[in-house]
Amino acid sequence: MRFADVHLTPSPTALPGSAVLQQFANGLAAWALVGALVAFVVGAAMWALGSHAQNMHQSSTGRRAVFTSVAAAILIGAAPTIVNFFFHAGGAVR
Repeated sequence: MRFADVHLTPSPTALPGSAVLQQFANGLAAWALVGALVAFVVGAAMWALGSHAQNMHQSSTGRRAVFTSVAAAILIGAAPTIVNFFFHAGGAVR
């Protein structure tokens, strides 16, 4: 028996300050991408120099930084799609 049906319809204009929050999220994503780019460049340099100097620890640390920064950039770019996918998947539960 249903006593009350509850509905959820997200609206970015429903609360004051939503535009500011969206701008903040966009700016934060931009900073995160710049951080991923810096980590990629530094990691690639460490990987190359460590490999050239036959320093296995430095080489593996650089390689890990490169792959981690690539994964971070992928997740940052895919974040809105991932969140929307799970929101719609949750909305399909009956």
